[in-house]
This record gives sequence, structure tokens and C-alpha cells, in this order.
Amino acid sequence: MTTSFTLQATDGRARAGELRTAHGTLLTPAFMPVGTQATVKSLIWDDVRAMGYNLVLCNNYHLYLNPGSEYIASMGGLHKFMNWDGMILTDSGGFQVFSMATLAKITDEGVHFKSHVDGSRHFFTPEIAIKSQEYLGSDIAMVLDQPVAPGATYEQTKEAMERTHRWAAECKRIHTREDQQLFAIVQGGFVPELRRISAETLAEMDFPGYAIGGLSVGEGKKTTWENLDACIRYMPEDKARYMMGVGSPEDLFYAIEQGVDMMDCVLATRIARNAALWTHDGRINIDRPIYKGKDEPIDPECDCYTCRTFSKAYVNHLFRNKELTAFRLASIHNLKFLKNIVTGARQAIFDNNFEKYKINFLERYQVVDEKVRLDQKRRYLERKSSDD
Repeated sequence: MTTSFTLQATDGRARAGELRTAHGTLLTPAFMPVGTQATVKSLIWDDVRAMGYNLVLCNNYHLYLNPGSEYIASMGGLHKFMNWDGMILTDSGGFQVFSMATLAKITDEGVHFKSHVDGSRHFFTPEIAIKSQEYLGSDIAMVLDQPVAPGATYEQTKEAMERTHRWAAECKRIHTREDQQLFAIVQGGFVPELRRISAETLAEMDFPGYAIGGLSVGEGKKTTWENLDACIRYMPEDKARYMMGVGSPEDLFYAIEQGVDMMDCVLATRIARNAALWTHDGRINIDRPIYKGKDEPIDPECDCYTCRTFSKAYVNHLFRNKELTAFRLASIHNLKFLKNIVTGARQAIFDNNFEKYKINFLERYQVVDEKVRLDQKRRYLERKSSDD
């Protein structure tokens, strides 16, 4: 089965569309919860469904290492193994290989690395990345790519981009599952010229969908949006566009404004487990003493289960006493908050009203200070956590 994307409406560069897959239809713009290890941390699938999500992201690198792609295939495939009847997108694992593995050695054939889990040695190639995702049986698979870190030289960035293009061609040649869509990944680091070249080169290969990788990895926001703008305008208009690793409320607006259809990020659930919750007025830390005795919802404008059922005082109590239920209630709230944003954005595009929708939200929402955000991102990347 060939997945197809239909563009239904535009408002400026913002787009609303429909992506059809073997396990359902995605209405875009859309955000994907991240279920790295075949689970969205602290939640059950009924929680995810109740929020209106029907597509989740799982990670090929982590599942390849443990419990193993062939093992999951022997259990009936990833959908059956995790008992999820919705859609699944699997990231190839390229980012994790380069950011989490140790002693990685890159060649044109692939990457030699040591597992961050047990130190075992592996050789990850385009063929292994594709065959592993075919074993998993995800609805959307990603090519193996080589991202670069902030600070890479022009020559290093160009070399990684060109290798990404060769690997993309190899992945497409190897891929055989007709019920699985294969997306290419635009690279080019933080060099707008290379971003354009990457988008144009991959567009000529005619993949069913395209992702933008290697952004939102610790650089400043201005750099992120400049490099997105440099490549997205050269990506096919009739194919789905997926920006990887984007998940703060304000970033969803900026990505959608430039023509992004799909986004994912661990941020919603990661900060939720650290008692940070999004509201229409900005981010709050619900474990602070000021919320003790507050008999009101986290956000009175939110319709999530947590806000409909519990008070700030109760969630504060759970966090201060290290109760595990706190993680679930906070994660439900943050993910539903993002779901509401993209649902509203889709309607606003149909109404030709996206700019007003964005302005109304951002005029009120207090964005996290850029220096604080970059420090938090740097510490997280340094830990190379597999926790999400």
C-alpha cells in the first residue's frame, strides 16, 4: 500500500492536509507523541487515544538494541507487540547513533558504534536500518541519515549531507514493504545553502514524504527558523513535510507557519515528569509551594482529563510526595495541550485565520527565556538520556 498525502487547504505557507496510511489517516498539521521504547512514558494507550492522537513515534535504534527488531517481528510486529491499533512512525536511529552511542566510526558503508546500553559493538548500515524497520512493520519509516552537531565546519557538514543523500538512495533501493512509507531526511546542518541543496537533491529522488532533521538540537531559535526556511520552500508541495524534534508550544506555531505538516518531540513528557506544565499564560512548575491549596485546574481553558478532574493543589501534592500518578497526570495535560494547539491550527487554516490564531496565543503565552532553554537543552544532550 502506498501512503498518500492530500493538501486540503493553505493559509499563507501554513497547510492543512490528510496523510493516509495502512493503519489510519492523519489530519495535519499534527504533533506525534514519542514512544521511544514502544511506550509513551507513564501512559497507557487508552490515555493517548483519549487525547485524540492516532500516530505515535517509536525509535528503531532503541528497539533494535532491545528487545531486537527480529524478536518484535516474531511477536507479530510492533503494532501487535505494543497493542496499538493506530499509526506508528519509526525514526531510523541515525540521530541516536551519533548522539548516544560511543566510539562511533563513520564510513560510507555505515557506522561502527558501541551500544550505550551494554557496550556491545554494532555496525549500522542503510540496509540494517531499513530491514529493522521492516521487521517492526511501522506505517512510516525513515532513511538512515547523518546529522551534525552545532559547531561542525562547512566541510564536515557538506560531507555528512552528501553521505545522507547516498544513504537515502540506498535505503530507497533496499526498501520493499508496500504497506510502509519511506521518508527521506533533509540535512545540511546550519548552512542555509546546504539545506537548499539537500532539499532539492532529495526531492529529485521522489520519496513519498520528507523530513527536516538536524535542527532544534541546541542551536538558537533564530538559526532553527532560518535553516527551516532555507529548505522547506524547495520540498515538494504534494508530499508530507515532517520537522523532527520540535515540541514546545511556540515552536509548533512557527513550524506550521512555514509549511510543516508533522512534528514530534520528547519535551512534553520529559518536562511533565519534572513537574513543568504548559498553560495559556506560559510554563509553570506545579511542585512549587505556591500551588499548595490552589483549588483550581492547571489551566481553566484546557479540556484534558487532568484539568477536568483534579486541582493544582492535588497535582502539587502528588509531586511533592513523589507519587507516580503525578507523571501520568502531568503528561496527559502537556500532550493534550499540544494536541489542542495543532487542532486549532488546522481549523484556523481552513478559516484562513492562522495568523490571528498564532498572534492571539503568543501575545499571552510567556516563552521560556532563550538562555535558560539552551542551558536546559545542553544539559539534556550531555546526559544523552534514553529515558524518553
